Amino acid sequence: MLVIVKENYESMSAEAAKIIANRMRRKPNLVLGLATGSTPLGLYKELIRMHKNEGLDFSTVTTFNLDEYVGLPPSHDQSYDYFMQQNFFKEININPRYVHVPQGMTKDVNAFCEWYEKRIVEFGGIDLQILGIGGNGHIAFNEPGCSLGSRTRIKTLTEKTRNDNARFFSSMDEVPKYAITMGVGTIMDAKELLLVANKSNKAKAVKAAVEGPVTATCPASIIQMHRNTFVVLDKESSALLEIEYVDTWESMLFE
Repeated sequence: MLVIVKENYESMSAEAAKIIANRMRRKPNLVLGLATGSTPLGLYKELIRMHKNEGLDFSTVTTFNLDEYVGLPPSHDQSYDYFMQQNFFKEININPRYVHVPQGMTKDVNAFCEWYEKRIVEFGGIDLQILGIGGNGHIAFNEPGCSLGSRTRIKTLTEKTRNDNARFFSSMDEVPKYAITMGVGTIMDAKELLLVANKSNKAKAVKAAVEGPVTATCPASIIQMHRNTFVVLDKESSALLEIEYVDTWESMLFE
């Protein structure tokens, strides 16, 4: 694990984007795992800048998103499909045929989850998986107490998660109760992991994930068991760490 700490959100986002761009240039047909939420927005903006100003080419890149709400169509402004289209895909030259986001409106969720797992395998597995982290240590919709060997599946959202997300909806009744999510085991199959976090409200979760015991009570702690993990943080989210960290990903390259 390589822990990288930058001064602020902007420099943290730029550092994470540099890692992704490096992997894309080394492997033009990279299979990239994507995450939603406010934290990765900065790195997506930087990748868009690199595409427009530096010619970073996404035409042969394949993407797989971590999760999606059940019951929301791609056109819904709170669906993760919509999020990715508005904040990333529409600004780059990615081929829509190579974009994969879980289908929240599927009529057979279990069959779709099996297909999603097989689809990842068909593309040779995920090369680099972007991850955020929840305040309770969750990754994707894998909440505390989930199986650390889990695969893509439907999950019932906790009341805390639904309450946290209620601000994006008109009423609590509109907040989805279920989501399709990659499992922890699926995430761990990626060849490299890139976890990004910022702000002081993530400091406890970051400490538990990076320095605490590997336990299902903090699903993100499983990243300690992956041989190729980047953790890119700002100063605030790293405030509780005691381990040694660096200030650039170029300090160590995973081969």
